[in-house]
Amino acid sequence: MRRRGLLVAGAALAVPGVARAQWPERSIALMHGFGAGGAADTICRLLAPALGAELGKPVVVEARPGAGGNIASLALARSPADGHTLGLLTGSHGVAAAFGKASGFDPVDGFDWVTIALRYAFVCVVRADSPWADLPALIAAAKRGDGAVQYGTLGPGSSHHLTGEMLGVAAGVRMTPVPYRSDVAGLTAVLGGELPVMVSTTVGAMSMLQDGKLRALAVTSARRSRQFTQVPTVAETLPGYESSTWAGLAAPAGTPVAVQERLHAAMLAVLAQPALKQRLETLVDGEVAPTARAETRGVLVAEIAKWRALIAARGLTAE
Repeated sequence: MRRRGLLVAGAALAVPGVARAQWPERSIALMHGFGAGGAADTICRLLAPALGAELGKPVVVEARPGAGGNIASLALARSPADGHTLGLLTGSHGVAAAFGKASGFDPVDGFDWVTIALRYAFVCVVRADSPWADLPALIAAAKRGDGAVQYGTLGPGSSHHLTGEMLGVAAGVRMTPVPYRSDVAGLTAVLGGELPVMVSTTVGAMSMLQDGKLRALAVTSARRSRQFTQVPTVAETLPGYESSTWAGLAAPAGTPVAVQERLHAAMLAVLAQPALKQRLETLVDGEVAPTARAETRGVLVAEIAKWRALIAARGLTAE
């Protein structure tokens, strides 16, 4: 009788519904690879309590900054695939993969991709008293001297860098990227007159734009910003241009399918909450648009291919 009972219990554990019911067993770590106060950190801290309430266990944000997010990606890839360690990965992950910077892990198949939760764009900003009143003026200055115009990025091989290079390709000019440790550091350099223009996330530049200290020349999204409707898109000057980044949820490869499905359902429920959706979209000046679990990997693969083509065309390196 005891043996039979053990067999029945074992069979129950193999049933997907039972497996879902037993997870999570404890708190869940939600890692990201960037500094405190940035877009990734803020997104995590908005998502964590709502996701924890949905799953019935606390979700604790854990920052592992450095190497353009690769430190966190490596830590996530090496974590136990039991659903208790998750990662908020961003567009920088795809950029690093395109440059071949993903060291110690497979940037695609080293993870189970739950969903890309939201997309957001960049903005080209100058100091409020800059002689460049608009994007055509910046392009004209760049055409007068190859590489003479400098623009701030988060370093070689960052999403900011490739967004600027895409702009150069579309405009037929060369500009010189200048690395900074953060959006705030680059924007501070613009305010101090050390740097003429910065490619920044809108969230990074938002307060300085609202205070009138910076002027936005153009946003890189396909549509105008919801918060800065007076700012044109790059595409209004250079038709067809669009560059955006993303934030999404991933787990270590090998995470049980039942856990992935529950995570996806929980994320859909969280992102559908009107107040939270509005806060996220306001934060990043972007769009909450979760992908289906089955299509998320393909979205990443296509993005990596796009960036690799740009890298090859411009002869770029991540050093």
